Amino acid sequence: MYTQYFGLREKPFAITPDPQYLYLSHRHGEALAHLLYGVTESGGFIQLTGEVGTGKTLLTRSLLERLPEDIDLAVILNPRLSAREFLEAIFDELHVEGPGDDASIKKLVDRLNEHLLETHAAGRHTVLLVDEAQNLDADVLEQLRLLTNLETSKQKLLQIILVGQPELRQTLARNDLRQLAQRITGRYHLTNLSKTETAAYIRHRLEVAGTQRPVFRSGALAEAHHVSGGVPRLINVICDRALLGAYTKEKPEVTRQIVRAAAAEVSGNPVPATIGSRLPDMPAIPATGIAAGIGLLALVLGAFWLGTRSGDDVPAAETVAASAPVDLGALTGTLSLDDGGEPLPGLQLSRSLRGAAPIRTAGATAANTGAAAANRWSLNELLAAAGNLTGTDAAMRSLLRLWDVNLDARRGPPCEQIRSRNLKCEFQVGSWKLLQQLDRPAILSLVAPGGDTHQVVVERLEGNRAHVMLGSTRYVVPMREVHELWFGEYLLVWRPNPLADSLMVPGVRSDGVRWLRQQLEQIQGGPVKASSYYDQDLANRVRQFQRDLRLEVDGKAGVHTLIALNNVIGNTGEPRLSGQD
Repeated sequence: MYTQYFGLREKPFAITPDPQYLYLSHRHGEALAHLLYGVTESGGFIQLTGEVGTGKTLLTRSLLERLPEDIDLAVILNPRLSAREFLEAIFDELHVEGPGDDASIKKLVDRLNEHLLETHAAGRHTVLLVDEAQNLDADVLEQLRLLTNLETSKQKLLQIILVGQPELRQTLARNDLRQLAQRITGRYHLTNLSKTETAAYIRHRLEVAGTQRPVFRSGALAEAHHVSGGVPRLINVICDRALLGAYTKEKPEVTRQIVRAAAAEVSGNPVPATIGSRLPDMPAIPATGIAAGIGLLALVLGAFWLGTRSGDDVPAAETVAASAPVDLGALTGTLSLDDGGEPLPGLQLSRSLRGAAPIRTAGATAANTGAAAANRWSLNELLAAAGNLTGTDAAMRSLLRLWDVNLDARRGPPCEQIRSRNLKCEFQVGSWKLLQQLDRPAILSLVAPGGDTHQVVVERLEGNRAHVMLGSTRYVVPMREVHELWFGEYLLVWRPNPLADSLMVPGVRSDGVRWLRQQLEQIQGGPVKASSYYDQDLANRVRQFQRDLRLEVDGKAGVHTLIALNNVIGNTGEPRLSGQD
């Protein structure tokens, strides 16, 4: 992944609430101070609210790490409980034995009061924290109010912290809950980060993760605030995708353009065509935005089935040459698939495209420049027009045709089926340089400016042009257009040696290790050592091989190393990105 590329110890923008990454903006710092004061000095209720993704959970986790040792804590994460269940959950959290399964609510409260008095006498204080408190039923809220009546003559025995979304404020403002609202001793509402705070937030998380240099340009920081609205969770999601985008494009820094593309990928909002222009006002990106590439992951996990039949005739693929005009009216027939009686729908063109002038693919020769070049389609336009041919199933069919494999829907997921042909799927996130080093046709997950994801087979690279497959048709497009839409997710197929089809690491003994040693001895020369044990000498040979091919140097014979080794050995009859069998 990108961590090593940017010199990071770990991913800085994970959405899990890790307290070490807490950035104390002015509002977050005040909120944490209010919470700490409330749990140590006062009684009754403390209310913390904020919109989705503003850092409530991270703030409360940080609070829990700062609590004095004399505090007993009960945390309720799922408040959708009845009043009785809620009390039982408190007993479980405090590790207190209840009065029995048949006990009434009164007996439960009496037993809890007894426990609180005991802990108070021992010099301890009890805190109840309820997350997602906007989901509490009215009867549970009333029960919580009654729990604040548990007290001595000088002090409340139970401190309650309610954490929730803004709806919690509306709930507690109801007239029938005014008695509870009057017992709230501290209220704090988290707001989104400002532009300055967003920049500081991003830099803070990068520093915690170990970066030693600037990673985001100033324009990228400003763009991150604009597209996220200053919501920390959305900043994390967008910045994570932006780092991945910079890594796959082999950029030393994240630019404004990369942040925009990352935001479009996460949210589906379009990216403006003019790079230097300011983004128009955009609605908040849904926190549940689905990252591009899930379709490719589904291929590996076997989450879909293909509608092909084993043994069906496969139509030969047509190639649209770089300089050849294409009749738009004929594209429907050219791009349609018909696999064994299971035809895919023909390419549906809009009226505006059907009436357009003939097009030329993006790699037109000099003789075709000028007025004709203005009529060519970009890769974006091809993807928009052929959207029904860029799904995961169609892409997998196209890729496996290159390996002379037909699929049978009755035999399970594609990546399971091809094992019988001694083929394996490899789903990864990597750079363009790595893809070229592996030298295998691959399905790339491309993200169009509007946020739509397309699975496209890149069959061959030729100079600065890429041969891509949409269904049974090949197109030649500028490599930069593919590169601009790719965030690093790919799936390729490879054929391992039967003896060495999995990770081999120091300390392993197998026939595969013996085979690996023999291959490296032939390539690198030096003393011959007939051994099936993965010793330090073999690990050093693997490291040297990895350095020579500019792979990640770790001394382990993983998938990338084994594919590169197959390339050097020169296995024939396999499709290659370079076009050399």
